[in-house]
Amino acid sequence: MAANASLDPEDWDGTRAQGHRMLDELFDHLQGLRDQPAWRPIPAKVRERHRSGLPTAPGSLAQAHETYLTDMLAYAGGNLHPGFMGWVQGAGTPVGVLAEMLAAGLNGNLGGRDHMPIAIEQEVTGWMHELFSFPDTATGLMVTGASMANFIGVLVARQSVLGIAGRRGGVSGARLTAYASTATHGCVARGMDMAGLGSQNLRQIAVDRLHRIDLEILKETIAADRAAGLRPFLLVANAGTVDAGAIDDIDALADLAEAEGLHLHVDGAFGALGMLTPEIAPRLKGIERADSLAFDFHKWAHVPYDAGFILVRDGALHRDTFATSAAYLTRETRGLAGGEFWPCDYGPDLSRGFKALKVWFTLKVLGTDAIARAIEHNCTLARALQARVEAEPELELLAPAQMSIVCFRYRAPDAVNRAIVADLHEAGAVAPSLTTIDGKTAIRAALFNHRTESRDIEALIEGVLAFGRARTAKEAAA
Repeated sequence: MAANASLDPEDWDGTRAQGHRMLDELFDHLQGLRDQPAWRPIPAKVRERHRSGLPTAPGSLAQAHETYLTDMLAYAGGNLHPGFMGWVQGAGTPVGVLAEMLAAGLNGNLGGRDHMPIAIEQEVTGWMHELFSFPDTATGLMVTGASMANFIGVLVARQSVLGIAGRRGGVSGARLTAYASTATHGCVARGMDMAGLGSQNLRQIAVDRLHRIDLEILKETIAADRAAGLRPFLLVANAGTVDAGAIDDIDALADLAEAEGLHLHVDGAFGALGMLTPEIAPRLKGIERADSLAFDFHKWAHVPYDAGFILVRDGALHRDTFATSAAYLTRETRGLAGGEFWPCDYGPDLSRGFKALKVWFTLKVLGTDAIARAIEHNCTLARALQARVEAEPELELLAPAQMSIVCFRYRAPDAVNRAIVADLHEAGAVAPSLTTIDGKTAIRAALFNHRTESRDIEALIEGVLAFGRARTAKEAAA
């Protein structure tokens, strides 16, 4: 008789008990985050342990979990920690942990067919219609993140000018040009590259003193391209730039896009969810006029990674960008092969997990008011950090806190500032990052963690001053 081929456990009770221990220890970790370092370097012996061969024989769930605790949880990226302020990454929530577990237990494939997980994703899309004042005919899709959402935005814009001919025959000779500021995330240029349109055909327009796209230079560039026989087709607006958190004048860009016949795409990776707050929402005026909008739930909504989203005003255009026919995707009027909305018609993926469940749980359990308060708290902390920087003669503010990102430096050479950030990481209390603002190396504090408090801001300032003084004193003595 053949051996049992099932991969389910033989000892369900033991697996259940171990699962409870795993969840309990994870919650203990989350509850005690402040007592741990924000980051710690990975020891060589830990790295070496994970250069092993392919496991072929069964192992122990308990032992695998122990390795997770000692080798993975202990040396993770740190974005859960209240002192993490280096990159725009959400901090997650216990609610999200549980929702992710439930989604994994369901193991849904949301490429298509008629089942409730797709209806939940559509419910989330309906909530986004309401938040951003998009029409009911707009379509939305969960994706890995804003990089993929921005790429889809480029493809939808390409479809709007080339139609099916562009999909079938390629884009050779199309001579399409797109426009975005120099502060735009690099994934937009990469999207042009991957769409076959060429990254050099993305015109990167200079920014003003607030790091917003310069409208006059933009208009002149579009006019010059038309005069040269090129075909402008896409305008990208920023709702929160990656370096300084700047918001373009989206309403003015919508007017220009309408006048010039351009597809207006908004990269709102983190800033778009500022629509939840009375403080930021007025500054996003015009976002409701976008032809497409990209953003992440895994940033300011703190949904576990990954959870990006693309919203497209013209649902028919969105479908035309991706839909194709295949015998194995035949639609029926009855049964599991039914269903009016098949997500594979609106994006590149047929194999899609149930990302929407963790968004659904987060919004249902926490509510948008609580998320808005967390966003506003981050912005308040950023203003407090800016004030502390401006009050310290040894520090220089390089970009003001337009939302929750502050860029500053210790008044010393760039090499010293780079060393300060590495020193802070290794000390473990706070973890900022580096960027370049107006040619100067900047210490970038991106405050996106709902656990961050005023004492973490003080720890950052005190750490920068202490390490900066130590570094400059050492150089002076050398």
